[in-house]
Amino acid sequence: MTTMRAMVATGAGGPEVIESADWPRPVRAGAEALVRVLASSMNPIDAKTRAGRGAAAAIRSYPVVLGHDLAGIIEEAPYEAHALQPGRAVYGMTLVPRYDGTHAEFASVPEMFLAPKPASLSFTEAACVPLAALTAWGMVVDVARAHEGQRMLIHAGAGGVGHFAVQLAAYFGATVTATCSTRNVSFVRELGAARVIDYTATRFDDEVSDHDVVIDLIGNVHDDTATRSLRTLRPGGLIVNAPTGSWPTMHDEAAAAGVRATSYKLSPSGATLAVLTRMIDAGDLRVHVDRVFALDQVADAHRFIDEGRTRGKIAIEVARE
Repeated sequence: MTTMRAMVATGAGGPEVIESADWPRPVRAGAEALVRVLASSMNPIDAKTRAGRGAAAAIRSYPVVLGHDLAGIIEEAPYEAHALQPGRAVYGMTLVPRYDGTHAEFASVPEMFLAPKPASLSFTEAACVPLAALTAWGMVVDVARAHEGQRMLIHAGAGGVGHFAVQLAAYFGATVTATCSTRNVSFVRELGAARVIDYTATRFDDEVSDHDVVIDLIGNVHDDTATRSLRTLRPGGLIVNAPTGSWPTMHDEAAAAGVRATSYKLSPSGATLAVLTRMIDAGDLRVHVDRVFALDQVADAHRFIDEGRTRGKIAIEVARE
């Protein structure tokens, strides 16, 4: 077998640039594992890259396969004695466009980006975890160092990264205030937020002050959310911003406000995924799948995520389990 079915972006633009294609099946090299992909997911970065933002500047030529997350079965191991041998169920992510994406039947992925799949999750559920949960862990645990007594504001608490961030912050003892829309208030409260603010009814910066950390998953692309967040921090507090290009004046504004600021960029880690797996299988962390699309419906998944109303994650079913 030298080709596979894949969904490719034929250029930068709207969801209409996503098309089905017969694509070269990847060839495993070095310490990569070849994975038969059973499920993937949609993330905002996939839509941004498709539209010409996100990681699009690193695309050398079109068409290109997008998609970061995967869950599937090891087809070829990195080497004979490696722990991930053919037939093993795994999940993880890759870096697009440095590697071909996962909206395809096979993916060759560095072994350090993979971990055994949580036993308690289906492949479809597992594929919705890696990028979002690893981003949440990086922001909340690695950078903000969530701990008992800390006061943390998390924006977009019902979204892909946000719904993991709320759970992780609460798990490690922080007192969480989260923002979301009206329909998600109960959902976010169930995730562990001590206080939930409906941003459609209340301006959060009128209600929140003296917090230690802001996890900013919006930036200034909507209602100056990032700039307004500076007023919710104590002197010397920290704002962690994730969306690429969402707040170009971050450092200058934070310095003027007397607080600290940093962006965050994800480094895939199978070791951290293994920790998340233990939390998931112990019932301490859950993933919410909002909607499932088939592989040939990836363009529709792009349209859905562009609406900006996703609760949790969008799954892509590549093949039947």
